[in-house]
Amino acid sequence: MKEHLQGIHHVSISVPDIAVARRFYIDLLGGQELSTAEWEPGNAWIDAIVGLEGSSAKSFIARLKNIHLEVFEYITPKSPPQDPARPVNRNGYTHIAFQVDDIQAMHDKMVAAGLTFHTPPDMSVITIDDQGRKRGHAATYGRDFFGNIFEIMEIHPNDQGVERL
Repeated sequence: MKEHLQGIHHVSISVPDIAVARRFYIDLLGGQELSTAEWEPGNAWIDAIVGLEGSSAKSFIARLKNIHLEVFEYITPKSPPQDPARPVNRNGYTHIAFQVDDIQAMHDKMVAAGLTFHTPPDMSVITIDDQGRKRGHAATYGRDFFGNIFEIMEIHPNDQGVERL
């Protein structure tokens, strides 16, 4: 049987303020904005695809190293307010994880920008041998400017089976 799946192209997220989303995904994470789009109400083709009537939105697609992220701000219909403390055990997408080369530096940069984390990264789980090679992995969950959960991870060779990109 022919395999048709070629890979994951992008993940998409809906946000209440696209400019604030750019601060997180472009300014803080260093994403490269690839394209922008918007549409007005009455576009039957898009309404059929997204399953909404009378939709309108602004969007951008950003490349974050090995993944594309599509970000939407729906103008109509407006989304009900988001729970900024939504627990991760709720069904549906729970978080997006970003692999970084220095979790402590990224954590500090994000905290300085006003983001919150469930806990600081535990750096005791990354060891450095006599040759300066790091082993282990560290991770922590944070919340973007809207309360969406993300994870930052620093991964080195380890015995837990956590693989680097």
